[in-house]
Amino acid sequence: MILCGIDEAGRGCLAGPMAIAGAVLAAKIDDLDDSKKLSAKKRFELAEIIKTNAVFHVVMFDAAAIDENGLSACLRSGLIEIKSAIKADRYLYDGSCAYGVAGVETLVKADASVAEVAAASILAKTAKDRALLSLAENYPQYGFASHQGYGVKAHLEAIGRFGLTPFHRKSFKIRKVATIDLFAESR
Repeated sequence: MILCGIDEAGRGCLAGPMAIAGAVLAAKIDDLDDSKKLSAKKRFELAEIIKTNAVFHVVMFDAAAIDENGLSACLRSGLIEIKSAIKADRYLYDGSCAYGVAGVETLVKADASVAEVAAASILAKTAKDRALLSLAENYPQYGFASHQGYGVKAHLEAIGRFGLTPFHRKSFKIRKVATIDLFAESR
């Protein structure tokens, strides 16, 4: 039975893309785990091994697509695209919701227990992180290289000082950080 593992990265980022990956392993790969449990160096090393030992497909949704369509619609579209791109007997998505896509099973924390889902987790996370590292070169004042677009204090402070880039998700609302209402002007 051919199993395609699926996972996403960047769902909760304030900036940058969300990546959804599907992977069917052609060989056993050691050290696979939930991408969040691995160091960045180990994730990038494993991503290269996965790419040479798997059939895979990565779908990216930029901030504009997320703002226009919403996370759920993007996730649904990504799942459909992966099912179309990768032929398998079974599709297993990490989480509790398949967004109405027929034939996709879900399992919470599958990225920590199913090798194919762990591989997809690593591919999605490294694809998203590569995009943020590229943004970091053009927007160094935001610190994307250190926080990968997530809403950490330094990132929120940078938004407060420099405003939003075209790569920030304007549909994401942050009520207040300290005493600064970051998105007051965008309402």
